[in-house]
Formats: sequence, C-alpha cells, structure tokens
Amino acid sequence: MFLDLHEIIEVPGRSVSFQCELDGERLRTPALEAFHGPVTARGTVKNTAGILELVCDVDADMAARCDRCGTVFRRRMTPRFTATLQADAEDADSDNVFPLEGDGVDAADVAETCFILSLDQKFLCREDCRGLCPTCGKNLNDGPCGCKKQIDPRMAALGQLLDDIQEV
Repeated sequence: MFLDLHEIIEVPGRSVSFQCELDGERLRTPALEAFHGPVTARGTVKNTAGILELVCDVDADMAARCDRCGTVFRRRMTPRFTATLQADAEDADSDNVFPLEGDGVDAADVAETCFILSLDQKFLCREDCRGLCPTCGKNLNDGPCGCKKQIDPRMAALGQLLDDIQEV
C-alpha cells in the first residue's frame, strides 16, 4: 500500500493514517506454518519536527512449529513498530530507517519488514518445552519415554568400575 506523504513532508505536526493487509506469503518462515486469517497493519506516519515517523500495530494469528519438539501450536502476535522514513535511508545504519520513494512510502513493505525482524529466533510451544528424546524421538512433554540414559563413552570405563564396586 503506497502512502502519498507530499502533504505532510513540509508541515510539522501533520499525520496520515493507514490500514492495510500484509502478504502472508512474504511473512512466512520455515517455523511459521500458516496464518489464521489476514495479517493486518494499522498506523500513522507523522511529521515530528521534520522527521517522518511511522508507528504501526500488526495483528497476526499464526500457526508455528516448535523448534524443540516439532509440535504445531497457535500463537497471536500484536507487535508495535516505530520506523523512521528518510530520503537518504540507504546511508543509515539502523534496521528501523526506511527510504522514501519520492514523496511516499510503501507502508505494507515497511510493516512486513519490521514484523519479520521482530520474530523470535526460536519458536517454543511453551517456555519449559522438553523437546524430543534423542534416542527414540518421543515428545518428552507427554511424559518420560523409558529409554535408558546413555553413558558418555568417555566415562564408560568409570561406569564399569562402579558396577564392579556394587557387585562386591
């Protein structure tokens, strides 16, 4: 969604509101399975003392895959972003500075980029996810698997000594 900002660029204190639907395919990552419904962005671009600032709220209801146990779970994200819009943004070092395209900006593109940057590096179905058993692959969140604990091969000789002591 292209926002024409020519009316507010030279007038401090003015703002333009926007609302758009984001492209779910562009937002997908290997950990994001699907989106339940549209991903929407709502916000404003305001001229504050000559600096254009985009403030945006994104609403996303999604299905994600847990990085530890592989379970697909539902998660709702409603992050708020703030981005600065500049004519010479290519020179900026910050992730939240975006270039103007003439006298406007693609608000959906800015919102999609900020949303992707805000995603967790790991998706967990819950904080204390126990993951999968490395031997049998059972989901340890459902309970213990019954596999015998593997002995570190470097400690096998010590384990044999302990077994010999217990037999005496």
